[in-house]
Amino acid sequence: MRLRRWIVLVAVGPWMLLTGCLMRINDGGDSTSFSAAKKAAVEQDVRRFASTVARDVTQKGPAAWQKHFADGPSFFMASEGRLQFPNRQSAAHGIDDLTHTIQHIELIWGGDLRVDPLTADFAVVASSWHEVVRDKQGHQATESGFFTGLAERRNSQWQFRNAHWSVASPPPKVP
Repeated sequence: MRLRRWIVLVAVGPWMLLTGCLMRINDGGDSTSFSAAKKAAVEQDVRRFASTVARDVTQKGPAAWQKHFADGPSFFMASEGRLQFPNRQSAAHGIDDLTHTIQHIELIWGGDLRVDPLTADFAVVASSWHEVVRDKQGHQATESGFFTGLAERRNSQWQFRNAHWSVASPPPKVP
């Protein structure tokens, strides 16, 4: 009877160990290690990041987005139900085009900014937004809408790994 237990333990033991290690890798580590205090710290850090994004875009214009969009192949951005930038390279070109037409942008996140920390390095960001844009000819446009994105910390810096912007449609006209 003891011999049978040893055979089962020797045969199954390594598989159980490997499965446990893979599960730990897949969930980003020990799930108990992402405590409420760590979640709160990530939330605060990502809120600071969002504030920095708005400040940088307002002060430096569209070129500031280059710093705040992730540089990896997983980056994409959608707007109004369409894939605006399928990758980082297309975003870089689009941002460069905007720098030639936009003189000033003022980006303001709404007071409803939400941060949902997923891990120590990933968080969902969602917020209403308001933007005033002035082009090089002095024309001004104002838009508001809602933003969602996945923030990722890489090399101790937060960036948007992906983003979706929607513009609020005007209320329907009353007949």
